[in-house]
Amino acid sequence: MVSFSPAISRDALTKIGREVRSWRLHRRLGHSFGDLARWINPIVRGWMQYYGAFMRSALYPLLTRINAYLMRWVRKKYRRFKGRRDVHQAWQRVAEAYPRYFAHWAWTTAVPAVW
Repeated sequence: MVSFSPAISRDALTKIGREVRSWRLHRRLGHSFGDLARWINPIVRGWMQYYGAFMRSALYPLLTRINAYLMRWVRKKYRRFKGRRDVHQAWQRVAEAYPRYFAHWAWTTAVPAVW
């Protein structure tokens, strides 16, 4: 008997993770939140449609990691957020006010505990 899982493979998840990391979001301080959304939304939406068609839960770690990178960008761009708690509260406010701003926020706005 051969088993098959329609979820994203580990190799594909690793490759996509490397791609996201290569974006170096935390270094793009000259961009606005809207610029980042316009840039990454088509890419992430495509991944969500292709790999998340059957088991979207397999993509949650990747999507929360994207949120972590975006939160790091917020901390570096807006220096008034000194601690993680300040950034996390601001993150929650933005996610509630604009729930569809980023394509992956339709599935998760969570941020991993360690970011």
